[in-house]
Amino acid sequence: MSRFFSNKRLILLMLGVILLVALISYSLRDRDNVSFPEQIIKDTVGAGQSLFSGPAHFVTGIFDNVDSLLNTYKENQHLKGRLEEFAAVKAEVTDLRSENDQLKEIVGKEADLRDYNPIQATVIARNPDQWEEKVILNKGESDGVKPNMAVMTAQGLIGKVTSVTSETTATVELISTQNPNYRVSSMVIGGEEGVFGLIEGYDAERRELLLKRIDAQIELEVGQQVVSSGLGGIFPKGLIIGEITEITIDEFGLTKLAYVKPAADFTLLNHVMIADREMPDEDDFDAVTEEEGS
Repeated sequence: MSRFFSNKRLILLMLGVILLVALISYSLRDRDNVSFPEQIIKDTVGAGQSLFSGPAHFVTGIFDNVDSLLNTYKENQHLKGRLEEFAAVKAEVTDLRSENDQLKEIVGKEADLRDYNPIQATVIARNPDQWEEKVILNKGESDGVKPNMAVMTAQGLIGKVTSVTSETTATVELISTQNPNYRVSSMVIGGEEGVFGLIEGYDAERRELLLKRIDAQIELEVGQQVVSSGLGGIFPKGLIIGEITEITIDEFGLTKLAYVKPAADFTLLNHVMIADREMPDEDDFDAVTEEEGS
């Protein structure tokens, strides 16, 4: 009996294998339409795939979006860094161009000094309490700088050396100082010849120099230029000081007073030039030395 069941099982197994092979062969051949069982299986598998693929794609999309955002953030930070570098380079280029233009202008002025040996210098310090009065240069005694040497920019006269503080630095007092003893012998050009006066004082509110001791009978006009006369032996002759903006009579009514807008910008001093002048004989300017101030 047991042998019968054993043979029966073997027969059923063989029939199953034959059926399976037949189904495989049937499904592999070229057909225009699928069978009903295949359709059921495919629909079931497709539904299962759709059920799981939707959430899977959603989660994958979230991770892709997060990764994209992270990459965008990194790229943004990188671009910001590059922009900052570009801004720094642009500022440096602008500063170098400005310095180059100033140096070119100064070099162009050297030929006008005639009897002066120019010493190039740079402003390295300014005291906030004396911003309009004094600056410190990077040239000193070792460079041949001495007190009472004139200092100028390419635009015009700015002051004179008052003290050589060390081998490598010097202090310059600007013509915009409030020092009452500071005077510059000057002359007005563009009108009557031989119009002389003294730059003596600075109007801080108007940010203009005061040209005093001009004969009341002399006619002056707004717009005339004021230059150094060179009579005191310190400041070179013909250096532009500024332009007359207003003319009045002094408080005593004996002489005229003119307001002069400085040619040089005292707030933006950078590269300057010190004039090492060969002093003329004492007899040539003994009478006007006191006009240049102490």
